[in-house]
Amino acid sequence: MPEGITDVKQERGSTIIMSNTYITVRVENGVAVVSPNRPESLNALNAELVDELDGAFSQLAADPDVRSIVVYGEKHFAAGADIGNMVEFTPEEARAFSFSGRFSRIEACPKPVIAAIEGFALGGGMELALCCDFRIAAVNAKMGFPEINLGIFPGAGGTQRLARLIGASKAKKMIFTGAAVKGPEALEYGLVDAVADNPLEDAMKLAEELAAKPQVALSLAKQCINMADETHLQAGVEFEASNWARLFATADQKEGMRAFIEKRKPEFKGR
Repeated sequence: MPEGITDVKQERGSTIIMSNTYITVRVENGVAVVSPNRPESLNALNAELVDELDGAFSQLAADPDVRSIVVYGEKHFAAGADIGNMVEFTPEEARAFSFSGRFSRIEACPKPVIAAIEGFALGGGMELALCCDFRIAAVNAKMGFPEINLGIFPGAGGTQRLARLIGASKAKKMIFTGAAVKGPEALEYGLVDAVADNPLEDAMKLAEELAAKPQVALSLAKQCINMADETHLQAGVEFEASNWARLFATADQKEGMRAFIEKRKPEFKGR
C-alpha cells in the first residue's frame, strides 16, 4: 500500500482506500478513481499530495484487479501548485520541488488513465491532466498555464507535453499569455478529447470499456504509442513489431482470436 495510505474499507461494493492526508482512491469493477482531496485550496498540488499520487499509481499499476484509472477532483481537478512556499526558492530548491519525475511515472503507468476535469485545471493541475491518456472536461472547466504571470513557466513537463499534443503555436499562445481556455475551446485546440455535462460519468464509461479489453495488449500498445514521440520512425516500428509478436504468448491473444472465429464475445483474463 502506498506511503500515507492508512485505511481500507468496503462501501457499496467498492474498495475505498482512504488517505490520511491529501488523496482518496476508490476501486470498483476494475476501475480506480484517484482524487486529490484538498478542497480548501481548490485541490492545489503540494509536494505531499504529489508524493501520494506517485505512491498510489505505483500500487495501482501493480494491482491485477485494477485495469483502468480515472483521475478526478471534485469541483476542481487541481488549481495548480501551492505558491506560498515557492517565493524564496533558490534554483536548486526549485529543481528539487519540481513534480516532473513523479508526473513522468504517472504518464508511464501501464494502464489506461483518464482525466475527468471539472472546475480549474491550472498550472501543475493541467500538467497532471496532460500525463493522462485521455481528458474529458466539463463545459465550464478552465484549463491553462498562468505561470508566466508569476515570472516562471510550466516546469513539470507542461511545455513538452502541451506542444506535442496541440502543436507549438497553440502551446506558445497558452503558455506565453497565461490565458485559460474553457471546455469547447479546449476541444477545438485538441487539448481535451471530449466535453461533457458530467465528465466523471463519461470518464467512468470509457474506463469500464477499457477495463474489459486485454490488459497486456493495452499496456504494450500504450508503450508503443508513447514511444512515437521519443524516437525516430524505424526504431518505433521495430519496437512495435517486437511487442506485437510477444502478444502471441498470451492467453488473451488465443482467447480473442478463438472467440472471433467462434463468433462469440471474448473473455479476457489479463494474461
